[in-house]
Parts: sequence; structure tokens; C-alpha cells
Amino acid sequence: MEKRQDINRIRNTIQRNVGRRVKIRENKGRNKIDIAEGIISGSYPCVFSIQVEDSDIPKTLSYSYTDLLIHEVEVTFLTPAVSTPKS
Repeated sequence: MEKRQDINRIRNTIQRNVGRRVKIRENKGRNKIDIAEGIISGSYPCVFSIQVEDSDIPKTLSYSYTDLLIHEVEVTFLTPAVSTPKS
């Protein structure tokens, strides 16, 4: 039951930050690590997507919430969250 709560916590964090700029560190095994910056473009029931513009060709990367849970992917939020003004 603990892992289910952890996945839900990760999913909720990603959903709250859709549209925010992030830095992704992806462990590809055998000492291979990819680092990219992009914007969280979508959050779905099992995966989330990030729009990356590293070169001339923009691309979309998709990761599962489990990737974050087992530390295959690390997400660092770069820009402050957009807050709504209080009335």
C-alpha cells in the first residue's frame, strides 16, 4: 500500500506543475546519463510528458511515475510555480 501512496504523491506533484520548466536527469545504465531541460506538457494516468528543445528539432519525452519512484529519472523544477493572487 505504501508504494501506491508514493505513486499518487508523485503523480499529484507532476499534475500540479504542468507547464513548469524542469531539468530531467535520466539514468540509462552503464554510467550513461542524459540531461535535458524542457516543460512538463502533460500528465496522464500512467505517464507524463516533457517537451524538450535541445536542438533544432523539438521532441517529446515520456516517462512513467514509476521511473521517478525507482530513481531512473530525476526531475528538478527550475522556475517558480505560478501562484494565483489571493482575493
